[in-house]
Amino acid sequence: MSENQIVNSNADVQEDAQAPAATTTEPVLAPAEPETAHDDFDWSIDKRNVSSYSKDEKEKYDAVYEGTFKTISDNEMIEGIVVGLTKTDVVINIGFKSDGLVSLNEFRDLSGLKVGDVVEVMVVEKEDREGHLHLSRKQARITRAWERIVEVHKTGEVVTGLVTSKTKGGLIVDVFGMETFLPGSQIDVKPVTDYDQFVGKTMEFKVVKINETIKNAVVSHKALIESDIEAQRAEIISKLEKGQVLEGTIKNITDFGAFLDLGGLDGLLYITDISWGRISHPAEVLKMDQKLNVVVLDFDDDKKRISLGLKQLTPHPWDTLPETIAEGKVVKGKVVNIEDYGAFLEILPGVEGLVHVSEITWANTPINAKEFFKLGDEHEAKVVTLDKDARKMSLSIKQLTPDPWNEIENKYPVDSRHKGLVKNITPYGVFVELEPGIGGMIHISDLSWLKRFNHPSEYTKVGNEIDVVILGIDKDNRKLQLGHKQLEEDPWNALQDTFAIGSVHEGTVIRKDEKGAIVQLSYGLEGFAPNRHLFKEDGKTVGADETAQFVVIEFDRNEKRILLSHTRIWEQAKADEKEAVNKERKAEAAKTKKAVKDIQGKVEKTTLGDLGVLAELKKKMEQGDSGEKSAE
Repeated sequence: MSENQIVNSNADVQEDAQAPAATTTEPVLAPAEPETAHDDFDWSIDKRNVSSYSKDEKEKYDAVYEGTFKTISDNEMIEGIVVGLTKTDVVINIGFKSDGLVSLNEFRDLSGLKVGDVVEVMVVEKEDREGHLHLSRKQARITRAWERIVEVHKTGEVVTGLVTSKTKGGLIVDVFGMETFLPGSQIDVKPVTDYDQFVGKTMEFKVVKINETIKNAVVSHKALIESDIEAQRAEIISKLEKGQVLEGTIKNITDFGAFLDLGGLDGLLYITDISWGRISHPAEVLKMDQKLNVVVLDFDDDKKRISLGLKQLTPHPWDTLPETIAEGKVVKGKVVNIEDYGAFLEILPGVEGLVHVSEITWANTPINAKEFFKLGDEHEAKVVTLDKDARKMSLSIKQLTPDPWNEIENKYPVDSRHKGLVKNITPYGVFVELEPGIGGMIHISDLSWLKRFNHPSEYTKVGNEIDVVILGIDKDNRKLQLGHKQLEEDPWNALQDTFAIGSVHEGTVIRKDEKGAIVQLSYGLEGFAPNRHLFKEDGKTVGADETAQFVVIEFDRNEKRILLSHTRIWEQAKADEKEAVNKERKAEAAKTKKAVKDIQGKVEKTTLGDLGVLAELKKKMEQGDSGEKSAE
């Protein structure tokens, strides 16, 4: 029954208010109270003079009336029938006392919507301020979508969604009519930089995260790929065996090796398993996306690690050595490694030999392998020993030439003079090479007759040429004793008279320390003045770079040492001056004594006058004697 069919007995006023009342046989009683207007109006009779329902009937029919409508509540999901379409709205009957209007925009995803279609909507509000029923299909779709998203998140079910737009950090995906977020890191297993290529595409996803509070969901396409890869990995690993040969594609190259894609499973090809020969970087022999066959060396089921080998597909070079590589043969190799004890030469890929430092040159002087060899250089060498089982080979460069020490006495006799190259300098001497394999040392004391050096580098440098004289030959130990100062006569023999003890020379202090000063003299000589011999007459000392007079107080030709003193010069001058004064006084006293004796011899008698003269002479003599004693 519609609302228009319900009889409202109180809606209209009776047309004839003055109609006569119904007759009755009961006596008429006087009213207890005075009558007022319309007191005789019968409210139970409508304008058509028809009585309304009784109370019980009214309640009965009201219940029937109410039962014709559905009981609904706000936020309830309910199905409705499209009963009308306008340009802007859709009229939907949900069986309530009034129909609801829903914006046509909420049906944009449904093409060909028509009257009679059944749709699901949400009761937003049973009665708004204007008493209208407020429905929403959008809210119904979002609610249903969220319920399904929560469900598939629990079950792990794969869903299909449409990528609708790009946003910061990822993409927006429509899943079940609800917007979800696809982070950029979850698009693919490989890094993705161009998000626009996915907009408008329909893809499969897994719901990986939900937020019940704000009804937000995060989806992932990468999780599907990883799960497929994991399934492939499990299948491949279940069939793996050591020694199995697989085809792989290089997907990444690092310093320590290359990663290969074995069809859903990655394997690592270490740099040491790429080639039997030495390589500095895998990129020297491998390229990205290159396909190649590899052998399975080892694998770990738990950690999903597979170790691969490439060189193992070919025989080891040591097992197939050619006849040209044998003891006594001369081979050619490239320097692939240099150590302090020698260098490794690669004769063939995977076949190396060691040239020990003792096999570089015939000389017995120390050799630095890192100075003699350079990585990548090629050298010829003689095979000294060869052990195929241990895969070791020792080589020699010096044995390519005859041993020069066999004829050393003839080519470099004692006292012969030669030019050499300074190869090394130590605190105690200079190592000189006369020719490859022949050399010796000049001791620091044999560099100069006149100068003393704290370090040989004060006299010469590595790489300089130097003249030497052969002082001795030690054939057993392959050593030559060399000299440099012996090229000239010892100047100390000729300078002994020039720098005799007591001789005074001008010198310049070139260096001072806590013991004294080194003084530069003429002829290139250097002398030493102890600190106590550096004092001046004014109490100060002779300073560095100062020139002064020095007296030689010691000259040792054997030890090549000259001791000097500046202090003794002015001390000696004072002593000489004092001695001269004493001599003068002594001479005058002697003269006075002689005069007294002469007078005494001539005077025979003493007179008062003579006594006075004698007394005066005696006084002078006494003064002279006292002066001599004080001077002594």
